[in-house]
Parts: sequence; C-alpha cells; structure tokens
Amino acid sequence: MGAAHGHRLHHHGHSAVHRAPAHVKILVLVGFVLLVVATPRDWYAVFAAYAAVVVGTVLVARVPLGWVLRRMVVEVPFLVFAALVPFVAEGPRTEVLGLTVSEPGLVAAWGLAVKGTLGVMASLTLAATTEPTDVLVGLRRLRMPPLLVEIMSFMLRYLDVVTADLGRTLTAMRSRGCEPRSPRHWPALARSLGALFIRSYERGERVHLAMLSRGYTGTLPTATGGDGHR
Repeated sequence: MGAAHGHRLHHHGHSAVHRAPAHVKILVLVGFVLLVVATPRDWYAVFAAYAAVVVGTVLVARVPLGWVLRRMVVEVPFLVFAALVPFVAEGPRTEVLGLTVSEPGLVAAWGLAVKGTLGVMASLTLAATTEPTDVLVGLRRLRMPPLLVEIMSFMLRYLDVVTADLGRTLTAMRSRGCEPRSPRHWPALARSLGALFIRSYERGERVHLAMLSRGYTGTLPTATGGDGHR
C-alpha cells in the first residue's frame, strides 16, 4: 500500500543527484535554506547565484524544469501575502506601475518572495530526486527522534487513503447537486470534512490496536538494509 506514495512529487531518474545518499541531501537542503534565510535582502547578486545553483541541480538531475514549476503552485498563497506587504507597510512611499507603495515594504516583499521561492524550489528538488521511504531512512541516520519518523511514515502511507476518501466524498456531494466550491454549500462541505476527520481518526485507532495485537513495541521494522538502500 505504501509503494506508490509520494510519486506526485518524485520524478524517477538515475542521475547522480538521485543516487546521492538521502541523509546527505537532507543536510545540504537544510544548510542551503539556512544560508538563504540568513542572506541580507539587498544582496541581489547572491540570490541570483542561489537560483542558478538550484536550477543547475534540477538540470543535472534531469528533472524537467516545468515539472518543478508546476508544483510550485503551493507557494501562491505565500506570494499573495508578500504582494500585499508594500501596500500595508509604513515608511517612505514610492510609485510602481502607477501604484503608491511603501519602499521598506517593497524590499520586505522581495525578501519574502525570493527566499520562499528558493526554499520551495530546493525542497521540491529533494522530493523529486528522493523516494519518500529513502527520506525516512535518511532522517533515521540523522538521529531524528524515532517517534517523529514513524509519524511521518504513517502520514505517507495513509495520505493516499485519506485523499481517496475525500475524492469519494466530493463525488457523492456533486451527485446530490451539492457543489463543494460554492459558498452556499460550504456548511455541507464542512460537515463532510468533519465526518472524514472522524473516520480517519477511527481508522488510526483500529490500525494502532491491530499493530499492538501483532507485537508492536514502538519501533517499526525497516525494509531496507543498513546503508539505507533497497
């Protein structure tokens, strides 16, 4: 059941980036993100170099750039928030495209947008070149608390199950003349989501009891070797 999880973000390949140990890629990602966050917002050339590094890594991994960009849509709400900052921030005003905005707010919006975009793109590159199960093995090698790793493992394993339940719920609503995207049907959608949460919670309880009945002691067996490779 867990074999297909994460394929929405993983792009199968055999490049050097794909073959690199997961724990090394995780450390590089964390270090890169910390470096980007610590960089002053007015170091524009440095941000251009960061972007070149990320794009270069994507190209070396032979992951289509458009494939990555399409999945960056998750960042849109964050970018919308950044776009609003120049209008609500205080300080000296300037005119951009006929609109009066705050100069400090404009710089802050630039910093939020560029740092967030680089972080999201770097994270997607890791996801595209690393199987979810390998990420978990890498986290274990980095000595992340075992309980957190197991929670993430169950999240990956049952994400598609819950998503499929949601899809069936939305289909059932539409077959009864209820459009989930319509604001007047949002109360029905909220009740359906509440029922989905309860079903998911009860499924988790049943799975936990089944694991205990089979001798679960707090640690899951791994299907990988000691070096983290299948």
